[in-house]
Amino acid sequence: MANKATAYFKLLKFRLSFVVAFSSAIGFILGRFNSTVVEVALVLTGGFLVTGAANIINQILEKDLDKLMKRTAKRPLPTGQVSVQEAGLFGTVIGIIGLAILWVNFNPLAAVLSFVSLVLYGFVYTPMKRVNPICVFIGAIPGGLPPLIGWVAATGTLGVEAWILFGIQFIWQFPHFWAIAWVLDDDYKKAGFKMLPMAGGKNLKTAIQIMIYTLLLIPLSLLPLQFGMTGSTSALIAVVCGVLFLAQTFYLMRTCSKKAAMSIMFGSFLYLPIVQIAFVLDKV
Repeated sequence: MANKATAYFKLLKFRLSFVVAFSSAIGFILGRFNSTVVEVALVLTGGFLVTGAANIINQILEKDLDKLMKRTAKRPLPTGQVSVQEAGLFGTVIGIIGLAILWVNFNPLAAVLSFVSLVLYGFVYTPMKRVNPICVFIGAIPGGLPPLIGWVAATGTLGVEAWILFGIQFIWQFPHFWAIAWVLDDDYKKAGFKMLPMAGGKNLKTAIQIMIYTLLLIPLSLLPLQFGMTGSTSALIAVVCGVLFLAQTFYLMRTCSKKAAMSIMFGSFLYLPIVQIAFVLDKV
């Protein structure tokens, strides 16, 4: 019984789902700064469950491909710890609960956008990974939606502020995922995943693409100040983080090495939460 529960928990991809839900909460707090702990917890829970459901769809569709890759071969579905039927039922239940939380406690628009995000990630991005590198662009849409959904949950409107939060997280996806794809390229090739943007994959052209998108983050991160969403302190922090993040891409352009790609990957993990937390704290 304990092993089964552990397997179900692994299906959720807890760390990934929590990070996504966290960015939803950031958007919510920025949209409703006087929000209560209960409201924030509900946004977190709803976002976490919907994201978990999307992750389960992804794993069901990639069950046989996951067997081919070292990093995914021991997941619950490839190893048979959970059947496709069990995973499907679990994903359906938590997805419905997550959407209901957003619909009932906040507004239908937040729930509808969350459902769109789930469909894009689970049924469009996932199969496209073996077809064309444009999959990263497709995946960046549901990847960028969480803070926008949080803002919509708080305000009930899809204003320019929501799109600014989306834009920052959308653009961040490209250096983040391309760095991961660079590091895991050999594993991805076993499953036929086409994640890197340029022909030949790990080359200067790809490194330049990563640099360009990272550079775009700097002016984008100043928009919350321009539109009165946050103050100058968080803008300064965002610029400093953006410059440091950008510097890592120059190392990749110079060396085209796995070590440099790993540096960008870890840098991306730090950049987004630091900048988003700064946005919130600047309103205190």
